[in-house]
Amino acid sequence: MTRYRDLGLRVGLLPPGPSNAITDVGGVTVGMTTLIEGEGPLDVGKGPVRTGITAIVPHAGIGEEPLFAGCHTLNGNGEMTGLEWVRESGCLTTPAAITNTHSVGVVRDALVSYEVRGRKQGPAFWSLPVVAETYDGALNDINGMHVRSEHLFAALDAASGGPVPEGGVGGGTGMICHDFKGGTGTASRTIDRWTVGVLVQANHGDRERLMVDGVHVGEEIPYEELPSAWDDEERIGRAAEGSIIVMIATDAPLLPHQLDRLAQRAGLGITRAGGGGANSSGDIFLAFSTANAGRVKGYKSGNGEGLQTIDMVPDASITPLFWGVIEATEEAILNALVAADTMVGRDGITAHALPHDRLLEIMTRYGRGPDR
Repeated sequence: MTRYRDLGLRVGLLPPGPSNAITDVGGVTVGMTTLIEGEGPLDVGKGPVRTGITAIVPHAGIGEEPLFAGCHTLNGNGEMTGLEWVRESGCLTTPAAITNTHSVGVVRDALVSYEVRGRKQGPAFWSLPVVAETYDGALNDINGMHVRSEHLFAALDAASGGPVPEGGVGGGTGMICHDFKGGTGTASRTIDRWTVGVLVQANHGDRERLMVDGVHVGEEIPYEELPSAWDDEERIGRAAEGSIIVMIATDAPLLPHQLDRLAQRAGLGITRAGGGGANSSGDIFLAFSTANAGRVKGYKSGNGEGLQTIDMVPDASITPLFWGVIEATEEAILNALVAADTMVGRDGITAHALPHDRLLEIMTRYGRGPDR
């Protein structure tokens, strides 16, 4: 797997963490299930299959020890379940998962089942899981309902820290970004003693608006040179506006309203890479803090414990964290693009990878190459 920085390129001013991934935030783990089967004409229920699940575990005790969380919707033609409870309580109480549009329900139900299976205390239990989606129907038999409960279980069981697979993997398997093959991407930034990590499922954007470190790369690679999978609108039946999901983690001790503000800044990172929250795009962002774990009590009825003491970063010190989200979101999108390989999906529809040689040539010509 090749990442953006492996090409000698950089973006932003803040330094990344050791893995340049959401898992640089201590305790956060990521697991994936990738489903790639069959080729040729679409046969609904049989394939071809180009889909999957990405699971994000905020910390090992999330089922019993919620974390402060916030969210933001840039454009709402999409779904992320559980957000009303996040808004109401200011807490994230479950792992999160990302899949394709028509598999949100089965993944949500599977996440409830997984939590019930793993509980140590009593049968009384409720859950409002966070499950998000983007549309992979250009390449995938999306109406074939190929994602099943066991795929979510496998992703959660495989969740680990360290480097995260990127490109056409997990929930991002069948996704298209800025008319190139897209998918899963991640990045992080360190700010003094704090870390901000981002994971995206990138399925948005138009070719001509793609920007890399301020360079209009998309304009330099016309459709005549490299076609878009969305060119075949008769077989696909929709325009290339797409969606992007952004998951943000930090170990900075932030309160829910501060995490709402952090989530808002993901939209600025998307814009820096050329996205704009188009009319039919689902651009939904979740931010959570791993600080104060074990201190956030009383979010369910009947278990309040009186006054609680928590830490927080003062608002006057939060701007560098905003920049961490902006830069990490931008680079996560670029990692999704650079890591993705060309994929042939149903009916032979092809999503071409962003060519590394052309990217390097363009960036060097505009003074943003490896030797700058």
